[in-house]
Amino acid sequence: MSYELISRRSILKATGLLLASTAMPTLLVAQEAPKKGGRLTVAADSEPRNLNPAIVASNGVFFVSSKVVEPLAEASFDGEGGLEGRLATSWEGSEDGLTATFRLREGVKWHDGKPFTSADVAFSALQIWKPLQNLGRVVFKDLEAVETPDPQTAVFHFSKPTPFQLIRNALPALSSVVPKHLYEGTDISNNPANNAPVGTGPFKFAEYKPGEFYRLERNPDYWRQDQPYIDEIIYRVLPDRAAAANSLEAGEIDLAAFSMVPLADLDRIGKVEGLEVVTKGYEALTYQLIVEINHRRKELADLKVRQAIAHAIDKDFVVKTVFLGYAEAATGPVPQNDKQFYTAEVPTYPFDVAKANALLDEAGYKRGGNGIRFKLKLLPAPYFNETKQFGDYLRQALAAIGIDAEIVNNDAAAHQKAVYTDHAFDLAVAPPVFRGDPAISTTILVESGIPDGVPFSNQGGYANPELDALIAKAASELDPDKRIALYHDFQKLVAADLPLINVAEWGFTSVASQKVKNVANNPRWAVSNWSDVWVEG
Repeated sequence: MSYELISRRSILKATGLLLASTAMPTLLVAQEAPKKGGRLTVAADSEPRNLNPAIVASNGVFFVSSKVVEPLAEASFDGEGGLEGRLATSWEGSEDGLTATFRLREGVKWHDGKPFTSADVAFSALQIWKPLQNLGRVVFKDLEAVETPDPQTAVFHFSKPTPFQLIRNALPALSSVVPKHLYEGTDISNNPANNAPVGTGPFKFAEYKPGEFYRLERNPDYWRQDQPYIDEIIYRVLPDRAAAANSLEAGEIDLAAFSMVPLADLDRIGKVEGLEVVTKGYEALTYQLIVEINHRRKELADLKVRQAIAHAIDKDFVVKTVFLGYAEAATGPVPQNDKQFYTAEVPTYPFDVAKANALLDEAGYKRGGNGIRFKLKLLPAPYFNETKQFGDYLRQALAAIGIDAEIVNNDAAAHQKAVYTDHAFDLAVAPPVFRGDPAISTTILVESGIPDGVPFSNQGGYANPELDALIAKAASELDPDKRIALYHDFQKLVAADLPLINVAEWGFTSVASQKVKNVANNPRWAVSNWSDVWVEG
C-alpha cells in the first residue's frame, strides 16, 4: 500500500479544501480484502476535558470522539459537493435561504440500543449547536425551529436568509448529533455523557484512565454493514512528542497523527522499515499561524505600527526554519489551498526591515538612547512547538526594529484566559483552523462584538464598521458567486487594515505502520470515524 510521501513545498499546494476536493484524484487504497479484528494503537498528545463534539468542535475532541459520535455528513475526496452522508443521506436548501431539509438514515441505533430519529437532530441543533457550540453559535445563530414531520426528516427553519453554501460547508465539523434521551432535562454542559460519549458511530466509548489511555470498542450494531473492521482502538497518552517517534519505532503504537512526530524527525523516521510518512488526510484542516494584536494598546492601534510589524516578519524564513519547509507563507485570512474562496489580490508586506523602521519613525515612535521604541508583552500559544518557536523568532524580529517584546509563556488554560478573557496581552501567537468557509471560524477572528471568553476570536478590541458590514452581508448572501466575491473583498480589507497578521499556513502529517490500511482516504481523515480502517495481521 502506498501513500503520498512528504513533499515539503507542495503539502498545501497539492490539494484543495472541502468543496474543491471533487477535483482531486481518489487516493489509492489497499487491494487486499479487509481483515476483521485486531487492535489499533494510536498516540494522543492531549486529554480533552469535554469529549462532546457537539459542544466543543475542535480537532482535539474530534480525534477521539469522531469514532463514537457522528455528524450529518463528512468530508469526502470524491463525494458530491465534497461531502459523504453519515447520519443524513441527503440535504437541500430552499431558494429563499429560510429552510434546509435533511433526510436521515434509517435503522440507526444509539450505542444504548435506542433508535436514532429526527428528534435527536432537532434537539442537538436547537439546544446545543446554536447556544453552546463554540462554532455553531455563528453558523446557526438564526436557526429558530427544527420541524420533524417524521423520524427520518428534519427541516431547519431560519429567521433570516442563511446561505446553504455555509450550512453545507459546516456539516462535517459542526453537526455532531447526540442522544436527546440522555441530555434532555439535564445540565447539558455538565452531563456525564460529555466525558463518556454515547453515539451512533462505529466504536463505543469503553474506558478512560487519566494520563494513560482512552479505549474504544467495536460497535456490533453499526449501520454500515460489516464495519468497523477493527475490534478496538487504544489512544495512548504521550504528551512528549519525542515519545511518539520512539514508540512507533519500537512497534508500541501503530499511528501518530497531527504531526505528533516532530518535523525534524520525519526524514529519519520515514526511512524506518515498516513505517510510512503520510501527508494526505488533512486537506480540510488547514492551520494558520497568526499574530493576534491588542488594539487597546495605543501603539498597536496605529496602522503604521501594524504595517511595520508585518514588514519585520520574514515569512519565508519562518517557513524554512520553524516549519522546515512543511508550510506556505500566508497572504491573508483565507489559505491558498482553498480554491473556492481564496484570492491573491490583496495588499502584501514583503520582508523589509528598513521600511519597518521608517514606518515606526513616521508614526512618531523614535528609538530611545537604548535603541528601544517601546515594550510589548508577547504570548505564544503553547499548543504546538511551531507556535512557541515562532514566538522566539518574533521577539528577535521585533528587536530589530526597536520593539522590546517580553515573552510570557503559559499553559493552555492560562493562555486562553489571558488572551480571550482577560485581554492581558499586546501580541499573541495563535494557530486557528480554516474549516472550508470563512464564516465558520475565520470572520470571528476580526469581527467586533464577540463576547469575552470565546477562544480564537477577536478579543483584541478591534472594530471596523466597514468590515463588520461586509461580514454581515456575506453571512446572508444566498448567491454562491456573489458570496465568494464578498469574501474576496473581506480578504482585501483584512490585509489592508491588519487587525491581525497572517504569517503561514500548514497541514499536518501522520506516521503510520504499513500494517494500517485505508489511511488518509478523506480530507478530515484523522478526525473521521475510521470505520473502514483495518490492520494487517
